[in-house]
Amino acid sequence: MSADGCPVDHKALAAAPPDKCPVDHSAHGASSEVCPVDHSTRSSWTSLFSSSKNDTPAAAQAPASTSSAGPRLSSEREVSSIPRLDGSNWVYPSQAQFYAAMDRKNHNPQAPDMKVIVPIHNAVNERAWAEVMKWETGEGGEKCGGLRLVSFKGRPNERTPRARWKTLMGYSPPFDRHDWVVDRCGTRVRYVIDFYTGHTGGPAANNLSFYLDVRPALDSWEGVRLRVSRFWERWVGQPSTSSPPSKPTV
Repeated sequence: MSADGCPVDHKALAAAPPDKCPVDHSAHGASSEVCPVDHSTRSSWTSLFSSSKNDTPAAAQAPASTSSAGPRLSSEREVSSIPRLDGSNWVYPSQAQFYAAMDRKNHNPQAPDMKVIVPIHNAVNERAWAEVMKWETGEGGEKCGGLRLVSFKGRPNERTPRARWKTLMGYSPPFDRHDWVVDRCGTRVRYVIDFYTGHTGGPAANNLSFYLDVRPALDSWEGVRLRVSRFWERWVGQPSTSSPPSKPTV
């Protein structure tokens, strides 16, 4: 399987039992029942917990009820706050779907972990969207009903130049990377998100914490303009009013 391959067996979706994911990920725009995270990155999320089983809350350590079909996990799905082009919102996977997708590709998921991973997975991606919205504040997206997420791609094995530089400087590498394409009234901007993990200090030093490095990609004049404006505001203290050229040069 390639680094960007989805762990879901799409050929078997039609005959999949209820605990399998019913989503056709080959057509992201076809249904609102799609998660705004590329499912190829699920092994990255489960790996965060594989080395810290003792940190799992006691309620999540209880043995999962099992049957011939596997562990009985919740099939309830959380609707995200992230809008789609069609006006609906993206939907996160349930615990059962998260587990089933990993299990079908032999990623050795642990059922009790799903009760911890799925809520954290959802919350972290809500935070990623909030960071995107900070970049988009004042850019005019409200004129057409607000910013919308068009597409997403998980690229956990591809380091961004900034991530490589931080690693050289002694930082731990990100455990995951996403590329999100958003639509702002017809203007599309690709955002790059590097996910870093650490540990909180104090008595709860074993608890995971997350740092998200969210920024527009430098592959369009709009992305460059947003980055220059943010730099200008941070170091000069007022918005940059410069306008980008009519078309980018390579």
